[in-house]
Order: sequence, then C-alpha cells, then structure tokens
Amino acid sequence: MKSIKLNTLTKTQAQQALMHCCAAPNWVAGMLKALPFENKQQVFECAQNVWEGLTEPDYLAAFEGHPQIGDLSTLSKKYAATAQKAGHEQAGMNKANEQTLQTMIALNKQYLTKFGFIFIVCASGKTAEQMLTLLEQRINNTRITELNIAANEQAKITKIRLEALL
Repeated sequence: MKSIKLNTLTKTQAQQALMHCCAAPNWVAGMLKALPFENKQQVFECAQNVWEGLTEPDYLAAFEGHPQIGDLSTLSKKYAATAQKAGHEQAGMNKANEQTLQTMIALNKQYLTKFGFIFIVCASGKTAEQMLTLLEQRINNTRITELNIAANEQAKITKIRLEALL
C-alpha cells in the first residue's frame, strides 16, 4: 500500500493543507474525521461525500476562500500567485487581453451584486475568453441554479487541489 501524504501530517498540518484545498470548515472537519485514508481513491470519494453533505453556508465559506476579483492589479496578482501555488490552475488569465480583463472585472462585480458570492469556475485548462464566456452565460441564472453550479465547480477545484496535495 502506497503511503498517503495526508496520513503523515499532524492534525494541524492536515487541517491547514485541507483548508488550502477547500476553505469550508465543515468540509475540513469531515475530512479530518475520516483520517487515515487507505489510498487516493478513498480520499477523493470521502471529499466528494463530505461535500455533498454540506449546505449553502458551507458552500459560501468555500467560495470566500477564493480571492475576489476587484481591479486589474488584483486580478493579475491573483492569477499569477495562484498559478505558482496550485500548478496551472487559472493560468489562462495570464494571456488575457485588456478588453477581456476589463469585461471580466465588470461582470464579476455584477455577479457578486446579483448572487452575493464571487464567480466560481474550475479554471484549469480554460482560457480567459472561455471563462468570460461562462461568466456571461451564468450571470443570467437564478441564484439557486448558480449556487449549485458554483458548488459543483468548487468540488472540481477541490479535487484538483487534493491531487496536488497527495
């Protein structure tokens, strides 16, 4: 049996590592309770099962773990830092043109005002233009529809981050 890195961490270290994967405290608590894991598949299954048992306040807590896009300098810094920290996650924004960035910022503000949480998308492998298109499509959703889509996107992000952790 291959050793799972998560099993070798202290509780505090595991908590911090899991918070980087998903900032929802109830998700982290559920994952910590399930330690130790026998293999990676068990980690992923547990992560999904815990996530599916959460509610809106948990989703919102997870979303708050993502920096909010507010202006061009914040946007550029956010994506550069995240790309360094979590592999190629959101790296597509680094090649965005000025118009795409400006439109993304404006729509992100509208989205936050409409839904009460920031736009969440699993950005791995997506260009800035693809993310902008998704934002343009999703901004017309109802809040409950968008909350469910964002929660599914968060689950994808969490899995990618867990893969990097393991």
